Amino acid sequence: MTRSRGEVPQVSQDLLVLREGDDVAVATRDLSPGDAPEASGTGPVDVRQPVPRGHKIALRAVPTGGHVRKYGQVIGVATTDIAPGDHVHSHNLGFEEGERETPLGGTHTELPVPDGARPTFRGYRRADGRVGTRNFVAILTSVNCSASTAKMIADQFRGAALDEFENVDGVIALTHTSGCGLVPDSEGGQILLRTLRGYAAHPNVAGLLVLGLGCEMVPGAALSARSGQVADLGMPGIGAPDETRSGLLAAISDDTVVRSLTIQEAGGVRASVRAGVAAIREMLPLVNQRERVECDVSELVLALNCGGSDGYSGITANPALGWASDRLVAYGATSVLAETPEVYGAEHLLTARAAEPAVAKKLLDRIDWWRDYMAAGGGTLDNNPSPGNKAGGLTTILEKSLGAVAKGGQADLGAVYEYAEPITERGFGFMDTPGYDPVSVTGLVAGGANVVVFTTGRGSVFGCRPTPSIKVATNTPMYAVMSEDMDVNAGVVVDGTATVAEVGRQIFDRILAVASGEQTVSEELEIGAEEFIPWHIGAVT
Repeated sequence: MTRSRGEVPQVSQDLLVLREGDDVAVATRDLSPGDAPEASGTGPVDVRQPVPRGHKIALRAVPTGGHVRKYGQVIGVATTDIAPGDHVHSHNLGFEEGERETPLGGTHTELPVPDGARPTFRGYRRADGRVGTRNFVAILTSVNCSASTAKMIADQFRGAALDEFENVDGVIALTHTSGCGLVPDSEGGQILLRTLRGYAAHPNVAGLLVLGLGCEMVPGAALSARSGQVADLGMPGIGAPDETRSGLLAAISDDTVVRSLTIQEAGGVRASVRAGVAAIREMLPLVNQRERVECDVSELVLALNCGGSDGYSGITANPALGWASDRLVAYGATSVLAETPEVYGAEHLLTARAAEPAVAKKLLDRIDWWRDYMAAGGGTLDNNPSPGNKAGGLTTILEKSLGAVAKGGQADLGAVYEYAEPITERGFGFMDTPGYDPVSVTGLVAGGANVVVFTTGRGSVFGCRPTPSIKVATNTPMYAVMSEDMDVNAGVVVDGTATVAEVGRQIFDRILAVASGEQTVSEELEIGAEEFIPWHIGAVT
């Protein structure tokens, strides 16, 4: 079956009806009892209770136990009788998993390549053929015990310290809270190793200092199994690892300058800071030799994420990002959706788009894993949405997920990846991650994403390094308050001054500009290193 691109919401002054036959509409302003806003296709609706902006109002009666539909899909069950004009939210709408058909493919959407010249961006082409959008020196810690030392080293390269190295985007300390006390061969240990190795091999990292303590379970040598193109610096406790490479380690590009440093061998924290600073000073002229070159749009690997969602997320920013994602895929680029707990309830929309049954089954297997994982922790997947999401108008995980999957557009689903697994297939894919924003994006960047687009309705201040993150606001009031933290305002869709496609085009153009070196607002504030948070699961001894 071939499907056309997604429908555009019908916009009226006060209410949005997202699909014909929906039981609810979304308020675009605060509604009060006695108001009678018009809903397209249904006529005036007499408001019976206060309905905050972004929340749902009933268009028709739904009896207790009846299904409530939004986006043309069931978002929950009425827990009391709902009358037309009622505010529909947690007090009268509950979660019910129900039965959903999960087709294993069969829905295909043609994404024709637009006419005209192919877009390009100016990126850093690496020796292994991949393309970076930034040119960083990273200090990657193998264990939390070396985190403070890494930050002390990085702090020496703030301010004017890099002024003479115009092609170097910064020196960042990538620290975390793990690396010891866990079994390296366990699921959690393997996730940590994949994540650290993914960052070590990332095309946005041209210089790498791996910093360990010396007695941890995840030694630095496991992350940096090859040297760069420079001689051993000959400093106490610092050196270039041998040339033996295996598995994911082979992904580190030959033109990445790699050094390792062990605090215990170097003589402690102060000695390690001196040695680390000297090592990076040796790297900087080499890293600075990299220059941007013209690259085809197909070299982009886009990470799709959201945080602080609201009732407008699935109406404005997410479908606009879906438009941009489809445009990239049409050009042969890569786009990856994530946050498994936040596609739960809408997974059937993704499995229907699977290029082959095995891809759909892998996604369903990951959702089954999450059911077991949540049950073991005493929770369920319907614990979502968060209090902030609910304040913004989202009631059930089904409603939230239906809006979240809109970020993935309409392209066929070609691959499903485990957390931090290398992204190898062009086109649209999915990565299994938690819904917690920094953990999710950390996995996507470890997989190789060189641009992130992050949508938010409540006002997330998330940033990311070494991969730039473009933040898209879902509504104009929040954008007006937090404009210094937002890159794009998708609220103009609800305002009626732009279409989803027009905002999608704005996001697409912004992706190309940022990939070429234009800074995002979070980069201007140097936000992103603290948001490096590998997913921590499993036993700690």
